[in-house]
Amino acid sequence: MKTLENHVILFDSECPMCKAYTNAFVKSGMLNDNGRAAYQQMPENICPVINKQRAANEIALVNIETGEVTYGIKSLFRVIGTALPVFNPLFAFEPFIWLMSKIYAFIAFNRRVIIPTGKTNDSFAFQPEFKKHYRIAYLLFTWFFTGYILTAYAHLLVGIVPLGNPYREYMICGGQIIFQGIVISTFARDKLWNYLGNMMTISFAGSLLLLLLLGISCLFSIPPLLAVMYFLAVAGLMFLEHIRRSKLLNLGWIMTITWALYRVAILIMILEMN
Repeated sequence: MKTLENHVILFDSECPMCKAYTNAFVKSGMLNDNGRAAYQQMPENICPVINKQRAANEIALVNIETGEVTYGIKSLFRVIGTALPVFNPLFAFEPFIWLMSKIYAFIAFNRRVIIPTGKTNDSFAFQPEFKKHYRIAYLLFTWFFTGYILTAYAHLLVGIVPLGNPYREYMICGGQIIFQGIVISTFARDKLWNYLGNMMTISFAGSLLLLLLLGISCLFSIPPLLAVMYFLAVAGLMFLEHIRRSKLLNLGWIMTITWALYRVAILIMILEMN
């Protein structure tokens, strides 16, 4: 595996994902030991040649000999393509570049709601920009995926919870986005999009956990009571994560209380239909 020499990749020190994969580049030998640095503490010899705002949005790769800078998915292609040249024809294929650049931007502009950073150094002059269309795309993606998994999981609950129509789970999930959006708009409108992104990350993560039991149900028969107990356990984890993320957003308990009340009210309505 060949190391990309004389290059420094600039990552977001407040992004756990960014820290993890750039560290993996170094550990695997794709980059030198000094081949990564946080853009929040950019080395002086790099600063003059870089668009600092773009580096905050997309990961930047700097050739410290020539001053050439690449951003986003092309930075990752450069690192991986040097270490594994077999992928270079694919990385030069324009439709693939376009597709992966969209996927990269989708993740990059939502990275701080996918994995929250905790305390953010707002004193730093350059922060990742907010792109509403990418946040809306993220909400739609997580809404659809969560609704799809919940619709499939509902079949495991038959006998205890009525099945309902094929669109029930989509309406419940979408209804919570609208309901919570209205609630937070009454007292913290400036945090609307951040909160909704975090809330739907929780829903998405919960659906991934439910997917585990769905996979097992393809091999073994799952008793409805076990499926209900597992669902409640996942809901409990989601509740705890909602508390944690609400604290990170300085939202107190209001959003967690309304989040739980909405779900309890929907559950009561579903059971009354039985």
